[in-house]
Amino acid sequence: MPTIASVAGRIARKEFAGFFTSLTALIFIGVFLAVNLFTFFWAEKFFARNIADLRPLFSWMPILLIFFVAAITMRLWSEERRSGTLEFLMTSPAPPVAIALGKFAACRALVGLALALTIPLPITVSFLGPLDWGPVLGGYLATLCLAAAYIAIGLFVSARTDSQIVSLILTTLICGFFFILGSETLTGLFGSKGGELLRLVGAGSRFQSITRGVIDLRDLYYYLSIFGVFIVLNILSLERLRWSAGSSAKKAHNRALALTGLVAANLIAANFWLQNAPGVRADLTDGRIYSISRATRDVLRQLEEPLLLRGYFSAETHALLAPLAPRLQDLIREYEIAGAGRVRVEIIDPIEEPELEEEAGRRFGIRPAPFQTASRYQASVTNAYFDVVVQYGDEFETLSFRDLIEVKQTGGGADIEVELRNPEYDITRAIKKILTSYRSGGDIWAGLSEPVTLRAYVSPDDVLPDALRELSADLRNLIVDYKAAAGDKLDAQFIDPDMNGGVQAISLQTELGLQPYSAGLFDPTRFWFHLILESGGRQVQAALPEDLSLDGLQRQIESELKRFTPGALRTVALSTPPMTPGNPQFGLPPSGLQFNELRAALSEGADVRDADLSSGRAPEDADILFVVSPKELDEASVYAIDQFLMRGGSVVVATSAFQPQLTQEISVAPTRSGLEDWLAHHGVTVEGEMTLDLRNTPFPVPVTRNVGGFQVQEFLMLDYPHFANIETGALADGDAPTAGLPGLTMAWPSPLSVDETKIENRTFTELIRSSERSWRSSSTNVIPDFDRHPMFGFPPPEETAPSVLGVSLKGGFSSYFAGKDNPLIAAARTAAEANETAEAGEEIDGVETDQVFAATLEASPSTARLVVYGSASFMSDDALALAAGLEQAANPGALLLAANTVDWALEDPGLLQIRNRRGRFSRALAPMAPEGQAVWEWLNYGLAFILLLGVYIVQRVLRGSALNRKAAALTSAPEAAE
Repeated sequence: MPTIASVAGRIARKEFAGFFTSLTALIFIGVFLAVNLFTFFWAEKFFARNIADLRPLFSWMPILLIFFVAAITMRLWSEERRSGTLEFLMTSPAPPVAIALGKFAACRALVGLALALTIPLPITVSFLGPLDWGPVLGGYLATLCLAAAYIAIGLFVSARTDSQIVSLILTTLICGFFFILGSETLTGLFGSKGGELLRLVGAGSRFQSITRGVIDLRDLYYYLSIFGVFIVLNILSLERLRWSAGSSAKKAHNRALALTGLVAANLIAANFWLQNAPGVRADLTDGRIYSISRATRDVLRQLEEPLLLRGYFSAETHALLAPLAPRLQDLIREYEIAGAGRVRVEIIDPIEEPELEEEAGRRFGIRPAPFQTASRYQASVTNAYFDVVVQYGDEFETLSFRDLIEVKQTGGGADIEVELRNPEYDITRAIKKILTSYRSGGDIWAGLSEPVTLRAYVSPDDVLPDALRELSADLRNLIVDYKAAAGDKLDAQFIDPDMNGGVQAISLQTELGLQPYSAGLFDPTRFWFHLILESGGRQVQAALPEDLSLDGLQRQIESELKRFTPGALRTVALSTPPMTPGNPQFGLPPSGLQFNELRAALSEGADVRDADLSSGRAPEDADILFVVSPKELDEASVYAIDQFLMRGGSVVVATSAFQPQLTQEISVAPTRSGLEDWLAHHGVTVEGEMTLDLRNTPFPVPVTRNVGGFQVQEFLMLDYPHFANIETGALADGDAPTAGLPGLTMAWPSPLSVDETKIENRTFTELIRSSERSWRSSSTNVIPDFDRHPMFGFPPPEETAPSVLGVSLKGGFSSYFAGKDNPLIAAARTAAEANETAEAGEEIDGVETDQVFAATLEASPSTARLVVYGSASFMSDDALALAAGLEQAANPGALLLAANTVDWALEDPGLLQIRNRRGRFSRALAPMAPEGQAVWEWLNYGLAFILLLGVYIVQRVLRGSALNRKAAALTSAPEAAE
């Protein structure tokens, strides 16, 4: 006896072949391919988007499938009913379930064939850029699942009517209803909870979830439940055609109806049960960017008490925030699963719970934010919550919606796209911060993982100046207090370097590069007052405070102690060029590069302070010094940078030989940073050229054209070789700030060269390299001229070769000022000589003549780091905006690099790993001329036609073989009978 599966298989083959008895199936598939290719290349502007993904293909797929599936299912049962063959099928031995599943399988195979013919698209994209195949596989799986649901709906509707047109219309309406339920247009009208419920029952929203590359059991079951419900209803419709009249049969019919209703109800109810159950999911994306990372799991394992993650989300909120709330809530619940009992999650609506709302404001300082919302009848302002609190013991951190989202303007600023920024990084960083604070309980010693040795190299009181004698006594008392609080975590030693013939002094000078201080400009007395802290093989120096006070010294010591405290908030000193004042009288605004975006990016994970280096000192409590776009720095500023590095700090320099002038027109001019000799001393030279690269980022370039004798200037999105597009393969991996970075744009960069003879004792890493299609130029003409140079806009290169655009050095450095006059003392001496009547202690030009204690550190510990990027402006607001082009969204590659550099320099690889997992903006297409883009586009059109033609040929061959077999069987039958 044939099984249901075998019968369904025969029916599926018969129905699938029936699609090709005429050209109907080929026409449907051809239209499907044509519409998909048109939307991919034209409607979604694939090449203009410049992103290597298949989102343009799948964004329209739910709508296209509605019409495609309605067209292929409208005749399957309606034609059987109209022609009268349905009654014959119902009286055959084949059970209705086999017939229904056979027709379903035939439709599913046809949709699968149509999808298979789109395979050239992802293959093409993979040649044009670094395609992430995870979302591609997710997109095809989502399409097949959605098609299965639509086909089941179409078969049910077709079984209920004998009119193909009615079947087509009803199927389109029902499938469209399921799709629009989860659309943003509808969910935005129903608030947070109502919108979330609609997204759960909407076919389109589930589709988008899978196309991200995350396969969630709840999403797959949702489509399975729709398929199951409508297939069961379809089978019931067919069974009713076989029912006979009579009271005995009526009971059987009622049982069948009840069983069908029970099955359908259970299929639907299981969706709600699964929604609250722990999700079974697979993240197919490259790097699993939608899953909790190993670094976060490592942090959660350190929890000794329950951690509370509480999300405050209002039911009524902004329409653009509403879709983000469920995704953020899912991520928070992932923390609960990863915490294995150590994390407790609460999702609440404060407006509905006044006590919790009062606590949110009183304890956590959380206030509702005003958002403009719109209902079906009116627009209004709604006070809504979109906040997360991380609480561990009595310590807590709050994250507002400003910390969790990013706003991107598209379409020339007309449209706004709101996305979650990087919530895992923000939440995990908050957890690390409060975990460290909780462990210390306000005690700086409790957070230390290893003991600290404090060596105070201090001369006797009879040698110290009066201002330092009191400080020396205060230091001894402070160390007594420290030892009482720290216990065995502190070993303090007072050492007079000049005793025993000055053996220790010689060691300090030769090994650490320390020098004695001068007691005054005209006093030959030299003394020592240096504090060295050492822990875990790392060594730092606590500098003397400018005010020579105990409080200042304590802050300095504790600031240096934080370097040894894992997870403590770091301090970034940021030095940027001053703005040139404008002239309001003539309507001239201030000019110069601004770095507000950079400052905001660094502020996400550190305390950012502006650094005025002209005093000869970097901020005392800074952990890392960013020197961005330096311009003609004086010797005191260079000295401040040098001594910060000598103390074991990390210095980041972004500089080039040319700086842009971004006023009415874009231009560049040769510029001296003042750091040329200092960098060369450490083995790094900034070449006096710019690197141009054919692999670049387009941006709006002003192009002048002649129209009837008039010069017309217009902005066109053109490839711009001065904006080198650096991709993953050209970025250093491993122990580097560029590790995992998906890409960035370097604006007007200068190549760097490294003298290997000067870096023998340091670890050298080449961080950034331009492509093989780059070249160098010293021309300051940065506006492309396509009339004279139609290919690139600039003179074509004689040869191309990659350039180094970023390097890092780690290890022991020697001071540039070793053996030279201290510039601070020299400046003070010059000021004193200018006024020979100055008496001791008198302040001249801001310098007290007997209070200049500035011994030059001549060598750094091995923990010092120097990072040099060969672009002075690629982190500036203007360059970021220009690189973003007309989309009005700053390319975050440069900002991500800056934040990564902080984490790398301060040795926090966990947060660096989490931050680098966010790379949706990164997968840019390889640059190519419009002619090349047209070739790839028409190649896809041609491949689609060839594949469609191949399907037609194969179908004709198979059909001819089937006819020959049938003819042979008919001719052999009479012979057998004879």
